[in-house]
Amino acid sequence: MLEKVHEAKMRGLTSRRLFVVILFVALFVMATREITDPDFWWHLRTGQLIVDTGSVPHSDPYSYTVAGKPWIAHEWLSEVFIYFLYRLGSFPALILVFSALITLSFALVWARSEGRPYVAAFAILLAALATAPTWGVRPQILSLLLSSVYLFILERYEHKPESRSVWLLVPLMLLWVNLHSGYALGLVIIGIYLIGKAAQPLLLTDAKRTAGGVGENKRAGSLRLALVFVLCLLVVPLNPNGAAMYTYPFETLTSPTMQAFIQEWFSPDFHLVEFQPFAWLLLATLGAIALAGKRIGLVQILLLVVFGYAALRSARNIPFFAVVAAPVLAEQLWAFLAQRGWTEAFESKAQISSAAHLLNWIVLGVVVGGALLRVSFVIADQSTAEAAKFPAAAVDYVVSQRWAEPIYNSYQWGGYLIWRQLPGEGVFIDGRADVYGDQFIEEFLNTYRAGPNWKAELEQYHVGLVLIEPNAPLANELSHDGSWSKVYADKLAVVFRKQ
Repeated sequence: MLEKVHEAKMRGLTSRRLFVVILFVALFVMATREITDPDFWWHLRTGQLIVDTGSVPHSDPYSYTVAGKPWIAHEWLSEVFIYFLYRLGSFPALILVFSALITLSFALVWARSEGRPYVAAFAILLAALATAPTWGVRPQILSLLLSSVYLFILERYEHKPESRSVWLLVPLMLLWVNLHSGYALGLVIIGIYLIGKAAQPLLLTDAKRTAGGVGENKRAGSLRLALVFVLCLLVVPLNPNGAAMYTYPFETLTSPTMQAFIQEWFSPDFHLVEFQPFAWLLLATLGAIALAGKRIGLVQILLLVVFGYAALRSARNIPFFAVVAAPVLAEQLWAFLAQRGWTEAFESKAQISSAAHLLNWIVLGVVVGGALLRVSFVIADQSTAEAAKFPAAAVDYVVSQRWAEPIYNSYQWGGYLIWRQLPGEGVFIDGRADVYGDQFIEEFLNTYRAGPNWKAELEQYHVGLVLIEPNAPLANELSHDGSWSKVYADKLAVVFRKQ
Protein backbone atom coordinates (compact mmCIF):
# COMPACT_ATOMS: atom_id res chain seq x y z
CA MET A 1 0.00 0.00 0.00
CA LEU A 2 2.82 2.38 0.91
CA GLU A 3 4.50 1.60 -2.42
CA LYS A 4 1.35 2.64 -4.32
CA VAL A 5 1.11 5.92 -2.41
CA HIS A 6 4.79 6.55 -3.13
CA GLU A 7 4.25 5.83 -6.84
CA ALA A 8 1.28 8.25 -6.96
CA LYS A 9 3.41 10.97 -5.43
CA MET A 10 6.18 10.30 -7.88
CA ARG A 11 3.78 10.97 -10.74
CA GLY A 12 3.56 14.63 -9.54
CA LEU A 13 5.20 17.10 -11.90
CA THR A 14 6.21 14.77 -14.71
CA SER A 15 8.13 15.98 -17.70
CA ARG A 16 4.96 15.93 -19.79
CA ARG A 17 3.09 18.08 -17.29
CA LEU A 18 6.05 20.41 -16.99
CA PHE A 19 6.10 20.74 -20.77
CA VAL A 20 2.41 21.69 -20.87
CA VAL A 21 2.80 24.30 -18.13
CA ILE A 22 5.84 25.80 -19.85
CA LEU A 23 3.93 25.86 -23.16
CA PHE A 24 1.11 27.97 -21.75
CA VAL A 25 3.43 30.17 -19.72
CA ALA A 26 5.30 30.82 -22.98
CA LEU A 27 2.05 31.65 -24.79
CA PHE A 28 1.10 34.09 -22.05
CA VAL A 29 4.49 35.77 -22.21
CA MET A 30 4.28 35.96 -26.02
CA ALA A 31 0.87 37.60 -25.73
CA THR A 32 2.06 40.15 -23.18
CA ARG A 33 2.98 43.30 -25.04
CA GLU A 34 2.70 47.06 -24.77
CA ILE A 35 -0.48 48.75 -25.97
CA THR A 36 0.24 50.20 -29.39
CA ASP A 37 -3.00 49.67 -31.33
CA PRO A 38 -4.07 53.09 -32.72
CA ASP A 39 -7.76 52.35 -32.19
CA PHE A 40 -7.34 51.35 -28.54
CA TRP A 41 -7.50 54.98 -27.40
CA TRP A 42 -10.88 55.86 -28.86
CA HIS A 43 -12.27 52.54 -27.60
CA LEU A 44 -11.05 53.48 -24.13
CA ARG A 45 -12.56 56.98 -24.37
CA THR A 46 -15.87 55.55 -25.61
CA GLY A 47 -15.99 53.14 -22.68
CA GLN A 48 -15.51 56.09 -20.34
CA LEU A 49 -18.20 58.08 -22.16
CA ILE A 50 -20.71 55.22 -21.87
CA VAL A 51 -19.98 54.71 -18.17
CA ASP A 52 -20.11 58.43 -17.37
CA THR A 53 -23.33 59.12 -19.31
CA GLY A 54 -25.04 55.79 -18.78
CA SER A 55 -25.89 55.57 -22.49
CA VAL A 56 -24.41 54.48 -25.80
CA PRO A 57 -23.58 57.40 -28.14
CA HIS A 58 -25.72 57.59 -31.28
CA SER A 59 -23.88 60.49 -32.94
CA ASP A 60 -20.21 61.28 -33.36
CA PRO A 61 -18.78 63.06 -30.29
CA TYR A 62 -15.12 63.19 -31.30
CA SER A 63 -14.53 64.77 -34.73
CA TYR A 64 -15.38 68.30 -35.82
CA THR A 65 -15.34 67.26 -39.49
CA VAL A 66 -18.31 64.91 -39.06
CA ALA A 67 -19.73 66.39 -35.85
CA GLY A 68 -23.20 65.10 -35.10
CA LYS A 69 -23.10 62.48 -37.85
CA PRO A 70 -24.95 59.29 -36.88
CA TRP A 71 -22.56 56.87 -35.20
CA ILE A 72 -23.65 54.12 -32.87
CA ALA A 73 -20.99 52.46 -30.72
CA HIS A 74 -22.07 48.93 -31.59
CA GLU A 75 -19.00 47.45 -29.84
CA TRP A 76 -20.08 49.20 -26.65
CA LEU A 77 -19.69 46.17 -24.40
CA SER A 78 -16.03 45.63 -25.27
CA GLU A 79 -15.40 49.34 -24.75
CA VAL A 80 -17.01 49.26 -21.32
CA PHE A 81 -14.95 46.15 -20.54
CA ILE A 82 -11.75 47.92 -21.61
CA TYR A 83 -12.57 50.99 -19.53
CA PHE A 84 -13.52 48.82 -16.54
CA LEU A 85 -10.11 47.13 -16.66
CA TYR A 86 -8.45 50.53 -17.00
CA ARG A 87 -10.29 51.80 -13.93
CA LEU A 88 -9.47 48.61 -12.07
CA GLY A 89 -5.73 48.51 -12.72
CA SER A 90 -4.82 50.92 -15.52
CA PHE A 91 -2.61 49.64 -18.35
CA PRO A 92 -1.15 46.66 -16.42
CA ALA A 93 -4.65 45.22 -15.90
CA LEU A 94 -5.47 45.62 -19.59
CA ILE A 95 -2.22 44.02 -20.72
CA LEU A 96 -2.50 41.07 -18.33
CA VAL A 97 -6.19 40.32 -18.94
CA PHE A 98 -5.93 40.44 -22.73
CA SER A 99 -2.81 38.24 -22.58
CA ALA A 100 -4.86 35.76 -20.55
CA LEU A 101 -7.71 35.88 -23.11
CA ILE A 102 -5.28 35.11 -25.93
CA THR A 103 -3.81 32.23 -23.93
CA LEU A 104 -7.31 30.90 -23.18
CA SER A 105 -8.15 31.01 -26.90
CA PHE A 106 -5.24 28.69 -27.63
CA ALA A 107 -5.97 26.50 -24.62
CA LEU A 108 -9.29 25.69 -26.28
CA VAL A 109 -7.45 24.93 -29.54
CA TRP A 110 -5.16 22.66 -27.50
CA ALA A 111 -8.21 20.83 -26.13
CA ARG A 112 -9.34 20.13 -29.72
CA SER A 113 -5.94 18.82 -30.84
CA GLU A 114 -4.65 15.27 -30.98
CA GLY A 115 -1.07 14.27 -30.15
CA ARG A 116 -0.90 16.06 -26.83
CA PRO A 117 1.41 17.28 -25.56
CA TYR A 118 4.30 17.40 -28.03
CA VAL A 119 2.70 17.22 -31.48
CA ALA A 120 -0.20 19.41 -30.39
CA ALA A 121 2.28 21.90 -28.92
CA PHE A 122 4.07 22.18 -32.26
CA ALA A 123 0.79 22.98 -34.02
CA ILE A 124 -0.27 25.44 -31.31
CA LEU A 125 3.03 27.30 -31.32
CA LEU A 126 3.01 27.59 -35.10
CA ALA A 127 -0.56 28.91 -34.99
CA ALA A 128 0.37 31.36 -32.23
CA LEU A 129 3.34 32.68 -34.19
CA ALA A 130 1.10 33.15 -37.23
CA THR A 131 -1.41 35.20 -35.24
CA ALA A 132 1.06 37.14 -33.07
CA PRO A 133 1.16 40.27 -35.31
CA THR A 134 -2.55 40.86 -34.59
CA TRP A 135 -2.34 40.47 -30.81
CA GLY A 136 -2.88 43.35 -28.43
CA VAL A 137 -5.46 45.10 -26.29
CA ARG A 138 -8.21 45.33 -28.87
CA PRO A 139 -11.82 44.11 -29.27
CA GLN A 140 -10.77 41.71 -32.04
CA ILE A 141 -9.16 39.50 -29.37
CA LEU A 142 -12.65 38.88 -27.99
CA SER A 143 -13.67 37.61 -31.42
CA LEU A 144 -10.63 35.32 -31.42
CA LEU A 145 -11.69 33.89 -28.06
CA LEU A 146 -15.34 33.46 -29.03
CA SER A 147 -14.52 31.85 -32.37
CA SER A 148 -12.33 29.39 -30.46
CA VAL A 149 -15.20 28.73 -28.03
CA TYR A 150 -17.62 28.18 -30.93
CA LEU A 151 -15.29 25.70 -32.59
CA PHE A 152 -14.76 23.87 -29.29
CA ILE A 153 -18.49 23.53 -28.60
CA LEU A 154 -19.41 22.56 -32.15
CA GLU A 155 -16.67 19.97 -32.46
CA ARG A 156 -17.86 18.34 -29.24
CA TYR A 157 -21.42 18.54 -30.52
CA GLU A 158 -20.46 16.84 -33.77
CA HIS A 159 -19.29 13.80 -31.82
CA LYS A 160 -22.12 13.96 -29.25
CA PRO A 161 -25.28 15.29 -30.97
CA GLU A 162 -27.28 14.71 -27.79
CA SER A 163 -25.18 17.28 -25.94
CA ARG A 164 -27.06 20.36 -24.75
CA SER A 165 -23.97 22.56 -24.71
CA VAL A 166 -24.80 23.70 -28.24
CA TRP A 167 -27.53 25.94 -26.80
CA LEU A 168 -24.78 28.03 -25.23
CA LEU A 169 -24.04 29.40 -28.69
CA VAL A 170 -27.16 31.57 -28.55
CA PRO A 171 -26.31 33.61 -25.42
CA LEU A 172 -22.71 33.69 -26.59
CA MET A 173 -23.89 35.21 -29.90
CA LEU A 174 -25.83 37.86 -27.98
CA LEU A 175 -22.64 38.65 -26.08
CA TRP A 176 -20.50 38.56 -29.23
CA VAL A 177 -22.68 40.91 -31.28
CA ASN A 178 -22.27 43.56 -28.57
CA LEU A 179 -18.54 43.01 -28.22
CA HIS A 180 -17.27 43.03 -31.79
CA SER A 181 -18.49 42.99 -35.38
CA GLY A 182 -16.62 39.70 -35.84
CA TYR A 183 -19.80 38.00 -34.57
CA ALA A 184 -20.45 37.12 -38.23
CA LEU A 185 -17.67 34.54 -37.93
CA GLY A 186 -19.78 32.64 -35.42
CA LEU A 187 -22.63 32.45 -37.88
CA VAL A 188 -20.24 31.27 -40.60
CA ILE A 189 -18.87 28.53 -38.31
CA ILE A 190 -22.35 27.27 -37.42
CA GLY A 191 -23.32 27.41 -41.10
CA ILE A 192 -20.33 25.28 -42.07
CA TYR A 193 -21.24 22.64 -39.47
CA LEU A 194 -24.83 22.67 -40.75
CA ILE A 195 -23.65 22.12 -44.33
CA GLY A 196 -21.43 19.29 -43.12
CA LYS A 197 -24.33 17.59 -41.35
CA ALA A 198 -26.67 18.09 -44.30
CA ALA A 199 -24.15 16.63 -46.75
CA GLN A 200 -23.14 13.72 -44.55
CA PRO A 201 -25.86 11.32 -45.83
CA LEU A 202 -24.77 12.01 -49.41
CA LEU A 203 -21.20 11.04 -48.59
CA LEU A 204 -22.03 7.72 -46.91
CA THR A 205 -21.89 4.48 -48.88
CA ASP A 206 -25.10 2.52 -49.37
CA ALA A 207 -23.86 -0.08 -46.88
CA LYS A 208 -23.29 2.48 -44.17
CA ARG A 209 -26.58 4.19 -44.89
CA THR A 210 -28.40 0.85 -44.66
CA ALA A 211 -26.57 0.02 -41.45
CA GLY A 212 -27.89 3.17 -39.84
CA GLY A 213 -25.07 5.53 -40.61
CA VAL A 214 -27.57 8.36 -40.42
CA GLY A 215 -29.83 7.67 -37.46
CA GLU A 216 -32.64 9.52 -35.73
CA ASN A 217 -30.19 10.85 -33.16
CA LYS A 218 -28.06 12.50 -35.85
CA ARG A 219 -31.10 13.91 -37.63
CA ALA A 220 -32.31 15.38 -34.34
CA GLY A 221 -28.85 16.82 -33.85
CA SER A 222 -29.01 18.52 -37.24
CA LEU A 223 -32.43 20.01 -36.51
CA ARG A 224 -31.22 21.26 -33.13
CA LEU A 225 -28.21 22.91 -34.71
CA ALA A 226 -30.42 24.51 -37.37
CA LEU A 227 -32.63 25.92 -34.62
CA VAL A 228 -29.56 27.26 -32.82
CA PHE A 229 -28.46 28.97 -36.05
CA VAL A 230 -31.87 30.62 -36.45
CA LEU A 231 -31.88 31.78 -32.83
CA CYS A 232 -28.37 33.20 -33.26
CA LEU A 233 -29.60 35.14 -36.28
CA LEU A 234 -32.55 36.46 -34.28
CA VAL A 235 -30.39 37.88 -31.47
CA VAL A 236 -28.13 39.83 -33.86
CA PRO A 237 -30.34 42.97 -33.79
CA LEU A 238 -30.21 43.02 -29.96
CA ASN A 239 -27.57 45.70 -30.21
CA PRO A 240 -27.84 49.51 -30.04
CA ASN A 241 -27.33 49.48 -33.81
CA GLY A 242 -30.40 47.27 -34.25
CA ALA A 243 -31.09 45.50 -37.54
CA ALA A 244 -28.21 47.40 -39.16
CA MET A 245 -25.92 44.82 -37.55
CA TYR A 246 -27.06 42.35 -40.21
CA THR A 247 -25.38 44.40 -42.92
CA TYR A 248 -22.54 46.07 -41.02
CA PRO A 249 -19.94 43.30 -41.62
CA PHE A 250 -20.72 43.32 -45.36
CA GLU A 251 -20.43 47.10 -45.56
CA THR A 252 -16.97 46.87 -44.03
CA LEU A 253 -15.90 44.07 -46.36
CA THR A 254 -17.12 45.91 -49.44
CA SER A 255 -15.66 49.33 -48.60
CA PRO A 256 -13.06 50.03 -51.35
CA THR A 257 -11.22 52.62 -49.27
CA MET A 258 -10.92 50.45 -46.18
CA GLN A 259 -9.70 47.54 -48.26
CA ALA A 260 -7.22 49.69 -50.15
CA PHE A 261 -5.78 51.95 -47.47
CA ILE A 262 -6.15 50.30 -44.02
CA GLN A 263 -3.13 48.07 -43.53
CA GLU A 264 -4.70 45.24 -41.55
CA TRP A 265 -7.20 44.71 -44.36
CA PHE A 266 -4.40 44.12 -46.87
CA SER A 267 -3.52 40.63 -48.06
CA PRO A 268 -0.52 39.24 -46.14
CA ASP A 269 2.79 40.24 -47.73
CA PHE A 270 4.92 37.10 -47.59
CA HIS A 271 8.04 39.16 -48.22
CA LEU A 272 7.65 40.41 -44.63
CA VAL A 273 9.04 38.30 -41.79
CA GLU A 274 5.89 38.74 -39.68
CA PHE A 275 3.81 36.76 -42.21
CA GLN A 276 6.23 33.87 -42.63
CA PRO A 277 4.71 31.80 -39.77
CA PHE A 278 1.32 32.03 -41.50
CA ALA A 279 2.89 30.67 -44.69
CA TRP A 280 4.50 27.86 -42.68
CA LEU A 281 1.18 27.02 -40.98
CA LEU A 282 -0.67 26.96 -44.29
CA LEU A 283 1.93 24.81 -46.05
CA ALA A 284 2.45 22.53 -43.04
CA THR A 285 -1.28 21.84 -42.78
CA LEU A 286 -1.63 21.04 -46.49
CA GLY A 287 1.56 18.98 -46.45
CA ALA A 288 0.49 16.97 -43.40
CA ILE A 289 -2.87 16.19 -45.01
CA ALA A 290 -1.09 14.98 -48.17
CA LEU A 291 1.52 12.89 -46.33
CA ALA A 292 -0.66 11.32 -43.63
CA GLY A 293 -3.37 10.24 -46.04
CA LYS A 294 -5.91 10.27 -43.20
CA ARG A 295 -9.39 11.11 -44.38
CA ILE A 296 -10.40 14.64 -43.49
CA GLY A 297 -14.04 15.46 -42.82
CA LEU A 298 -16.15 17.77 -44.96
CA VAL A 299 -16.51 20.24 -42.08
CA GLN A 300 -12.75 20.46 -41.69
CA ILE A 301 -12.32 20.96 -45.43
CA LEU A 302 -14.90 23.74 -45.51
CA LEU A 303 -13.41 25.46 -42.46
CA LEU A 304 -9.92 25.36 -44.00
CA VAL A 305 -11.13 26.61 -47.37
CA VAL A 306 -13.35 29.42 -46.06
CA PHE A 307 -10.99 30.72 -43.41
CA GLY A 308 -7.92 30.07 -45.55
CA TYR A 309 -9.39 32.25 -48.27
CA ALA A 310 -10.33 34.92 -45.71
CA ALA A 311 -6.77 34.94 -44.31
CA LEU A 312 -5.21 35.21 -47.76
CA ARG A 313 -7.55 38.07 -48.59
CA SER A 314 -6.97 40.02 -45.39
CA ALA A 315 -4.23 39.68 -42.76
CA ARG A 316 -6.65 40.48 -39.94
CA ASN A 317 -8.34 37.09 -40.60
CA ILE A 318 -5.17 35.04 -40.04
CA PRO A 319 -5.99 34.33 -36.35
CA PHE A 320 -9.28 32.70 -37.30
CA PHE A 321 -7.60 30.46 -39.84
CA ALA A 322 -5.01 29.54 -37.21
CA VAL A 323 -7.57 28.27 -34.68
CA VAL A 324 -9.14 26.21 -37.47
CA ALA A 325 -5.91 24.83 -38.91
CA ALA A 326 -3.92 23.95 -35.76
CA PRO A 327 -6.10 20.95 -34.71
CA VAL A 328 -6.11 19.66 -38.30
CA LEU A 329 -2.33 19.92 -38.46
CA ALA A 330 -1.95 18.13 -35.11
CA GLU A 331 -4.37 15.37 -36.13
CA GLN A 332 -2.66 14.72 -39.44
CA LEU A 333 0.84 14.79 -37.94
CA TRP A 334 -0.23 12.36 -35.24
CA ALA A 335 -1.74 10.04 -37.86
CA PHE A 336 1.49 10.23 -39.86
CA LEU A 337 3.53 9.24 -36.80
CA ALA A 338 1.08 6.50 -35.78
CA GLN A 339 1.23 4.89 -39.22
CA ARG A 340 4.96 4.44 -38.74
CA GLY A 341 4.77 3.31 -35.13
CA TRP A 342 6.57 6.38 -33.85
CA THR A 343 3.95 7.51 -31.34
CA GLU A 344 5.34 5.31 -28.54
CA ALA A 345 8.26 7.70 -28.22
CA PHE A 346 5.80 10.33 -27.01
CA GLU A 347 4.21 8.18 -24.32
CA SER A 348 4.77 9.18 -20.69
CA LYS A 349 6.39 7.00 -18.05
CA ALA A 350 4.40 5.87 -15.03
CA GLN A 351 6.62 7.58 -12.50
CA ILE A 352 9.72 9.68 -12.05
CA SER A 353 12.43 9.65 -9.45
CA SER A 354 12.51 12.04 -6.52
CA ALA A 355 15.51 13.81 -8.04
CA ALA A 356 13.76 14.28 -11.39
CA HIS A 357 10.64 15.47 -9.61
CA LEU A 358 12.63 18.08 -7.70
CA LEU A 359 14.49 19.13 -10.84
CA ASN A 360 11.20 19.66 -12.68
CA TRP A 361 9.98 21.96 -9.93
CA ILE A 362 13.23 23.90 -10.07
CA VAL A 363 12.91 24.26 -13.85
CA LEU A 364 9.31 25.40 -13.45
CA GLY A 365 10.35 27.95 -10.85
CA VAL A 366 13.03 29.33 -13.13
CA VAL A 367 10.62 29.52 -16.09
CA VAL A 368 7.86 31.22 -14.08
CA GLY A 369 10.38 33.61 -12.54
CA GLY A 370 11.70 34.52 -15.98
CA ALA A 371 8.15 34.96 -17.26
CA LEU A 372 7.22 37.27 -14.40
CA LEU A 373 10.36 39.31 -15.02
CA ARG A 374 9.57 39.60 -18.73
CA VAL A 375 5.96 40.59 -18.03
CA SER A 376 7.06 43.23 -15.51
CA PHE A 377 9.44 44.71 -18.10
CA VAL A 378 6.63 44.98 -20.65
CA ILE A 379 4.30 46.66 -18.18
CA ALA A 380 7.01 49.08 -17.06
CA ASP A 381 7.75 49.91 -20.70
CA GLN A 382 4.19 51.00 -21.55
CA SER A 383 4.88 54.74 -21.22
CA THR A 384 8.01 54.43 -23.35
CA ALA A 385 6.12 52.46 -26.01
CA GLU A 386 3.36 55.08 -26.02
CA ALA A 387 5.86 57.88 -26.53
CA ALA A 388 7.58 55.94 -29.32
CA LYS A 389 4.36 55.12 -31.19
CA PHE A 390 2.18 58.16 -30.56
CA PRO A 391 2.91 61.92 -30.53
CA ALA A 392 2.84 62.27 -26.74
CA ALA A 393 5.41 65.08 -26.60
CA ALA A 394 3.82 66.99 -29.47
CA VAL A 395 0.41 66.76 -27.83
CA ASP A 396 1.88 67.96 -24.53
CA TYR A 397 3.27 70.99 -26.36
CA VAL A 398 -0.03 71.83 -28.09
CA VAL A 399 -1.91 71.47 -24.81
CA SER A 400 0.60 73.71 -23.02
CA GLN A 401 0.06 76.41 -25.66
CA ARG A 402 -3.73 76.09 -25.33
CA TRP A 403 -4.18 76.27 -29.08
CA ALA A 404 -7.77 75.51 -29.97
CA GLU A 405 -7.75 75.95 -33.75
CA PRO A 406 -9.21 73.15 -35.87
CA ILE A 407 -6.53 70.50 -36.30
CA TYR A 408 -5.55 68.25 -39.20
CA ASN A 409 -4.00 65.04 -37.87
CA SER A 410 -2.52 61.78 -39.07
CA TYR A 411 -5.08 58.98 -39.46
CA GLN A 412 -3.13 56.68 -37.13
CA TRP A 413 -3.04 59.29 -34.36
CA GLY A 414 -6.71 60.26 -34.30
CA GLY A 415 -7.64 57.76 -31.60
CA TYR A 416 -4.77 58.90 -29.40
CA LEU A 417 -5.82 62.54 -29.77
CA ILE A 418 -9.37 61.57 -28.80
CA TRP A 419 -8.04 60.08 -25.57
CA ARG A 420 -5.79 63.06 -24.86
CA GLN A 421 -8.60 65.55 -25.55
CA LEU A 422 -6.93 68.53 -27.21
CA PRO A 423 -8.29 72.02 -26.45
CA GLY A 424 -10.03 72.30 -29.86
CA GLU A 425 -13.36 70.98 -31.07
CA GLY A 426 -12.11 67.49 -31.84
CA VAL A 427 -9.99 65.53 -34.29
CA PHE A 428 -9.95 65.73 -38.06
CA ILE A 429 -10.03 61.96 -38.55
CA ASP A 430 -9.51 58.75 -36.57
CA GLY A 431 -9.70 54.99 -37.01
CA ARG A 432 -13.50 54.81 -37.24
CA ALA A 433 -13.39 54.60 -41.02
CA ASP A 434 -17.09 53.75 -41.26
CA VAL A 435 -17.99 57.13 -39.72
CA TYR A 436 -16.08 59.16 -42.30
CA GLY A 437 -16.93 57.19 -45.42
CA ASP A 438 -14.90 56.37 -48.51
CA GLN A 439 -15.07 59.81 -50.15
CA PHE A 440 -13.89 61.69 -47.06
CA ILE A 441 -10.99 59.28 -46.52
CA GLU A 442 -9.93 59.62 -50.16
CA GLU A 443 -9.96 63.41 -49.84
CA PHE A 444 -8.00 63.17 -46.58
CA LEU A 445 -5.38 60.99 -48.26
CA ASN A 446 -5.10 63.40 -51.18
CA THR A 447 -4.29 66.18 -48.72
CA TYR A 448 -1.91 64.02 -46.71
CA ARG A 449 -0.07 63.02 -49.87
CA ALA A 450 -0.02 66.64 -51.08
CA GLY A 451 -1.99 65.67 -54.15
CA PRO A 452 -3.76 67.99 -56.59
CA ASN A 453 -5.39 70.98 -54.90
CA TRP A 454 -4.22 69.74 -51.48
CA LYS A 455 -4.94 73.08 -49.80
CA ALA A 456 -8.66 72.88 -50.51
CA GLU A 457 -9.52 70.54 -47.66
CA LEU A 458 -7.47 72.54 -45.14
CA GLU A 459 -9.30 75.70 -46.18
CA GLN A 460 -12.70 74.00 -46.22
CA TYR A 461 -12.40 73.03 -42.56
CA HIS A 462 -10.51 76.19 -41.52
CA VAL A 463 -7.57 74.13 -40.28
CA GLY A 464 -5.20 76.12 -38.10
CA LEU A 465 -2.96 73.33 -36.78
CA VAL A 466 -1.44 70.32 -38.55
CA LEU A 467 -0.02 67.39 -36.56
CA ILE A 468 1.56 64.75 -38.79
CA GLU A 469 4.71 62.69 -39.32
CA PRO A 470 7.85 64.62 -40.41
CA ASN A 471 8.20 62.47 -43.53
CA ALA A 472 4.60 63.00 -44.71
CA PRO A 473 4.41 64.67 -48.16
CA LEU A 474 2.12 67.30 -46.65
CA ALA A 475 4.81 68.21 -44.10
CA ASN A 476 7.24 68.93 -46.94
CA GLU A 477 4.72 71.22 -48.67
CA LEU A 478 3.87 73.11 -45.50
CA SER A 479 7.58 73.62 -44.77
CA HIS A 480 7.85 75.60 -48.01
CA ASP A 481 4.54 77.45 -47.65
CA GLY A 482 4.93 80.93 -46.21
CA SER A 483 1.45 80.89 -44.69
CA TRP A 484 2.41 78.07 -42.33
CA SER A 485 5.13 77.98 -39.67
CA LYS A 486 6.68 74.94 -38.02
CA VAL A 487 6.16 75.40 -34.28
CA TYR A 488 7.23 71.98 -33.01
CA ALA A 489 9.23 69.03 -34.32
CA ASP A 490 10.76 65.82 -33.02
CA LYS A 491 11.65 62.46 -34.59
CA LEU A 492 8.04 61.28 -34.47
CA ALA A 493 5.86 64.30 -35.11
CA VAL A 494 5.81 67.84 -36.46
CA VAL A 495 3.31 70.62 -35.75
CA PHE A 496 2.51 73.43 -38.17
CA ARG A 497 0.42 76.47 -37.30
CA LYS A 498 -1.37 78.79 -39.70
CA GLN A 499 0.12 82.29 -39.77
